[in-house]
Amino acid sequence: MANKALAKRQKLTIRLEPSHRALKPRNPVAVAAKQRAAGSHQKSISAQRQVQKRLLKIKLSEPDDQ
Repeated sequence: MANKALAKRQKLTIRLEPSHRALKPRNPVAVAAKQRAAGSHQKSISAQRQVQKRLLKIKLSEPDDQ
């Protein structure tokens, strides 16, 4: 048996040091999307509601100094 540990889907890859860059990225669109700030930029409606609920409980629990 010739090299049974290397399966069909496991191709031998050449690893580069972190200081060296690969010549061509696999998907340039994915690299660009990963580098910029992606994702949600504000809290969801439920998260905003939970914050307001917590603030209301804090306000109601404070003693009134009059």
